[in-house]
Amino acid sequence: MNLNLSASINVFRLLAKPSLCLPHATVATFDELPIPLDKAFAKKGRGVDIRAVVLDKDDCFAIPDHNEVHEPYKRRFEALRTAYPGRRLLIVSNTAGATSYDVGGRLGSEVEKSTGVHVLSHSVKKPGCGDEIMSYFRDHPETGVTSPQQIAVVGDRLATDMMLANMMGSWGVWVKDGVVPLQEKSIFSRVERRLASYLLSRGYSAPEPTSPFE
Repeated sequence: MNLNLSASINVFRLLAKPSLCLPHATVATFDELPIPLDKAFAKKGRGVDIRAVVLDKDDCFAIPDHNEVHEPYKRRFEALRTAYPGRRLLIVSNTAGATSYDVGGRLGSEVEKSTGVHVLSHSVKKPGCGDEIMSYFRDHPETGVTSPQQIAVVGDRLATDMMLANMMGSWGVWVKDGVVPLQEKSIFSRVERRLASYLLSRGYSAPEPTSPFE
């Protein structure tokens, strides 16, 4: 029921192009997230215009299975809301809002109430929900988003959040350490960390954003 079929299918894409799981920028925790997000990429001399942020929930700004912002991150979360007001900040989770997991949308509603941020209701789990994200921004032109390159995806998982960013043609910011201590993370998260180190040591890097949805 809660199997992430999208991630399973896209493993084959990752085997063909390992760099799809790599971030364009990395921070240790959500509290170190640069605001505005353009700063995360400016040091590499890129002309970046981030108009909206897609934000993961679990082990990014919240403890898994909790709906509120982790207490130490509340000031940074409010700063992010100020920088990207209204629908320019969107929570996309594989729990809250994912219709195969969050049947009836109860979790999504609770997260929206707790954070004051819209939660995307999506039928395909990350990393395969890029078309649903772009549809959301097309339906809300007030965000100013006209291209995936104007979106930054922030999350703790390489095979879902960063792969989503790269498949969309957006920018990815990896929250490497997250909320949960390393020894308590899932085996998948720990394997991802080793994979990232392996790929980076061999010269791989995240692909430059392109626009498959334009």
